[in-house]
Amino acid sequence: MIAIIDYGVGNLFSLKSSLDFIGAQNVVTKDPLVIQQADRIILPGVGAFADAIKLLHETGLVPVIKDQVAKGKPLLGICLGMQLLFDTSYEYGCHKGLGLIDGDVCPIADDVDKSFKIPHMGWNSLDFVGDCPLFKYIKNGDYVYFVHSYYAKNCNNVVATSNYGADLTAMVQKGKVFGAQFHPEKSGATGLAILKAFNEI
Repeated sequence: MIAIIDYGVGNLFSLKSSLDFIGAQNVVTKDPLVIQQADRIILPGVGAFADAIKLLHETGLVPVIKDQVAKGKPLLGICLGMQLLFDTSYEYGCHKGLGLIDGDVCPIADDVDKSFKIPHMGWNSLDFVGDCPLFKYIKNGDYVYFVHSYYAKNCNNVVATSNYGADLTAMVQKGKVFGAQFHPEKSGATGLAILKAFNEI
């Protein structure tokens, strides 16, 4: 079973519907016991980093998440949920993340030509730069759907990038901690294939 963490930030209905579609047993929850009993965890997220990390701490689930990761349980962060996995975010200030993956979350605008519109929104291709179990059913160059203005930098765990005036971090992996900057639940067959692969880890 996959536990989708409900902490007040995230497109939970679309994600749950996608998991239902591929036959992956799942539950939307904020109950620590349910999360502990689950086989896998997904941390979704939409919005601002500071608000999201504050809400996540207020749920009391941060120690639960870290404990489950330490025990080897697979975790997938999606969009803002991926950004929360990092050490630090510089979105409207400086904010501490979960520290599960080394790196910083920085503005895209600092690294791309001014002719590129921010946010990076729409379909873009994945460029594999490492091996990852989530690539099991997809191929290099497949398209996925992005909506973001910040991206992960200074990270040694990047497994896929997407070019938008610069090679932006699209996917990361450290052990059984995975992150997707895009939205698998909005990425058609490719996104479903990524979720399927995660469900098999």
